[in-house]
Formats: sequence, structure tokens, C-alpha cells
Amino acid sequence: MFAQVLLTLVVMVIMGRRRFAAARNKQIKMQQFATMDLDNAPQLVQVAGRNFINQFEIPVLFYVAVLTALITQTTGYAFTALAWGFVLLRLAHTVVHISSNHLKTRYYLFLFGCITVLAMWIMLVLRML
Repeated sequence: MFAQVLLTLVVMVIMGRRRFAAARNKQIKMQQFATMDLDNAPQLVQVAGRNFINQFEIPVLFYVAVLTALITQTTGYAFTALAWGFVLLRLAHTVVHISSNHLKTRYYLFLFGCITVLAMWIMLVLRML
């Protein structure tokens, strides 16, 4: 979980740096931050913002699964491997998203991440039965 939180914080810094650089270069106006109307911002700014939002979507299911497994003492090597797999897939997804933004690669990384979280939840439920 710490690695996923760290990834989220790194993306937040990247997003902030890109936003301030765009404002400094007059690509966006500071007033746009009042309403977060960044539709006309450079693509690099929009992509970083969207990736930051992504870190609060599927990863929430990951956090709850890990906390539930810890509380119910149903962790194990397979669960831990899936958890690390998820974080590594999220890292790869982020790298692709904020760099080349190759859609097919990004889609498959996202899909495999979702399947990994699903596997974590299935394992969790089966162990709790």
C-alpha cells in the first residue's frame, strides 16, 4: 500500500509541476485554477491531472482489499504477489499515461490491473468463507 500511496504522491508532484509550468509559460491562466477549467490546457497538463484522478478510482478497491485482508488475517504469499502485481501494473500504466500515452498499451495495463484487483477480492472472499 505504501508503494501505491507513493505513486499517487509522485503523480501529484508531476501534475503540479506541469500545471505551474503551463501557467508560467502563459499556456493557461491562473484564474482557470479557480474552477479547474483546464480543458484548453496543454495535453501534458490534462493527462497528468487525469492520471492523478485515476489514482483514486480502482486503487480504492486495492486499499480496501489489503486492509480487509490484514484485519481478517487472510493475507499470504499469493495475495501479496497479487498486491505487488497491481502496484507494478499501476506504475507501468502511469508511466505510459504521462509519457507516450499509447492507448492500446495503457488499456491493457489498466485491464490487467483491474483483473489483479478482482483476483485479490476473489481470493479474499474464498479465504473468509
